[in-house]
Amino acid sequence: MQQLSLMDDEEKPPGSPSGSVVEEQQRGMVRPRALSPRSESFLREFFPEATINDWNNWHWQLRNRIKDFSSLSRIIQLSAEEKAQLSSHSMPLSITPYYTSLLDRWNPDDPLRKTVVPVSEENNILPEEMVDPLGEHSNSPCDSLVHRYPDRVLFLVTDFCSTYCRYCTRSRLVGRRLDTFLWRERWERALSYIETHTEIRDVLISGGDPLTLSEEKLFWLLNRLRKIPHVEVIRIGTKAPVVLPQRITPVLTSMLKMFHPLWMSIHFTHPKELTPETIEACNQIADAGIPMLSQTVLLAGVNDNVEVLKRLFHGLLKIRVKPYYLYQCDPVPGTSHFRTPVEKGLEIVSSLQGFTSGFAVPNFVIDVPGGGGKIPLFPNRILGRDGNCLILNNFEEKQLRYPDITTPCKN
Repeated sequence: MQQLSLMDDEEKPPGSPSGSVVEEQQRGMVRPRALSPRSESFLREFFPEATINDWNNWHWQLRNRIKDFSSLSRIIQLSAEEKAQLSSHSMPLSITPYYTSLLDRWNPDDPLRKTVVPVSEENNILPEEMVDPLGEHSNSPCDSLVHRYPDRVLFLVTDFCSTYCRYCTRSRLVGRRLDTFLWRERWERALSYIETHTEIRDVLISGGDPLTLSEEKLFWLLNRLRKIPHVEVIRIGTKAPVVLPQRITPVLTSMLKMFHPLWMSIHFTHPKELTPETIEACNQIADAGIPMLSQTVLLAGVNDNVEVLKRLFHGLLKIRVKPYYLYQCDPVPGTSHFRTPVEKGLEIVSSLQGFTSGFAVPNFVIDVPGGGGKIPLFPNRILGRDGNCLILNNFEEKQLRYPDITTPCKN
């Protein structure tokens, strides 16, 4: 098979500083990473001129992203549907070498491959699908900021991700690289809004992926936010530990833990993502005292299975990540092949409750189109009443009675 050459690409991640993993190791700032056998085999086959230190350098991973038909076809055997769409897709293609190494090269039904490789079904646009399904633009008081809930805001600090998910809610924005050099002005306007709205106590930094920013930019932003007295909690929404675990270094975590209380929401999809590299990355984050929550989108043919999600959620708890949200897939144009009936999510949650630890069961939510916000959905456990007693259905489908506090139950 023809090997890939290192891309001589001048494009750099937003705010990328100079330097390499080797230099950081020499300064004692980064401990060497061991390669998993899968990563090492992939590196030797497709990037034989690269070193292990190159592979472990997150800047190298970004410079060598798979971004076109030619590069991808050298690694995986593309199906007819993939070939057709790769020549016409509108949303950018971008996959890190690391995440590409996790894809099944021969099977187009591989769950991870489905999430990042475009297929012709993306051309099937349904009437109910919307470019901005969550109504973020209508709830945006200024560039980069969404103020939908009373006491918290969403701060979109970049439109860049290392790997683009084909079902992305913000596919209208990501990868466009607009106003790259105006980040300071946009951030200042957003920070000014946060400073003047004292009801804001929680800021979620998202994008794009904030962890593709340099430590310098992240420090500047977090430092500014921490100086606002009414901002109590800062959260970072990211997929970097999953698609770019090389980004998580002691240099980064030492800086992040200066700004506690700091939380991290990580986008996980499938248990195949729980690799040695991702486990190491999450352990570093946890050891820095940063609580981690997972957000998983329910996707047809990818993870719409109780046993698959149970393996994922159990695996997350072992690396100190709390399963938090299971999202119904948003109605973004060209994503109908990913969406499941809402009943499927309720069925999965019902099959988890009682059969595994309670804190391994995430909240199943719909983010209502038009800016209505998140609505949690629960299996119907209340069957009715008998006088002032509730008739309940437990995880074993047994009907049980619970006495209300107002009056005793009837005998």
